[in-house]
Amino acid sequence: MPTKRTAQPQLFGRFAKQRPKGRRKGRKRNALPPWRRISWRGWAWALGLLGSLATFGFVAYDLFGDALLLRVRARLGLVETPSGYEVRGIDISHYQERIDWDRVAQTRIDGAPVRFAIIKATEGTDLFDMQFNYNFHRARQVGLVRGAYHFFVPGADPAKQADFFLRQVHLDVGDLPPVLDVEKRGNLSREELRRDVLRWLELVEEHYGVRPILYTGYAFRRDNLDGEAFAGYPLWLARYYVPQLGYDGPWAMWQYSDLGRVEGIKGAVDLNLFNGAWQDFVGLTISRPAL
Repeated sequence: MPTKRTAQPQLFGRFAKQRPKGRRKGRKRNALPPWRRISWRGWAWALGLLGSLATFGFVAYDLFGDALLLRVRARLGLVETPSGYEVRGIDISHYQERIDWDRVAQTRIDGAPVRFAIIKATEGTDLFDMQFNYNFHRARQVGLVRGAYHFFVPGADPAKQADFFLRQVHLDVGDLPPVLDVEKRGNLSREELRRDVLRWLELVEEHYGVRPILYTGYAFRRDNLDGEAFAGYPLWLARYYVPQLGYDGPWAMWQYSDLGRVEGIKGAVDLNLFNGAWQDFVGLTISRPAL
């Protein structure tokens, strides 16, 4: 019969062996600074990464130049306003949501007041901007020169698009001429697009007795809407992040930023300027009622 083993008493508390504080058994402190602990392979990898980033920066600046710096500044809320132009304005749509027009009218862009607002009205043959009536009415109430634009849909009947715009928009004396916004070619050929755009412009001009303003991008104008057929229409060009428009030909307005900030408007808004003095701008507006 096995004998019973008795448990040996364990020592705890003040009788237990105390380990020195601040040290861990079996490890010694490394006295080398952090940069001395990196191997030569680590340094080679880090230097290679820095070299790649520097090369990318130089290439990006070489390709985009000042446009890259201006875009970065615009993203930070530091929009570069071209100098030498006294008439400034905005263009808006329902994307800006509900606008406080009293605050907009008190805003100054680089020291110049907001003088005009061009407002989206229609698109294609059946899309009406839900904020148009409110924005169009309030812009005049606060003393701004107002305008209305139609967003052209390539492939849709240009006569139906013109009719839809004319049924929804009623411009008065003192308003800007109607505006056609052309940004896409869709599935149309260059000649088909030119034909349909001209059809819209001619129908609306016949109704109001004034030549509409043609809005488009700098490169899109060059590639699709150049030539004598469009030469007589006031030109509103979009080109961002450049110190000067650089267009070789007459132009009326320049949309120079899509990241502007204006009191009374949530988020970013397009900023524009007029190529001329205030008297020239007034001369562009409608001077007699529609036919």
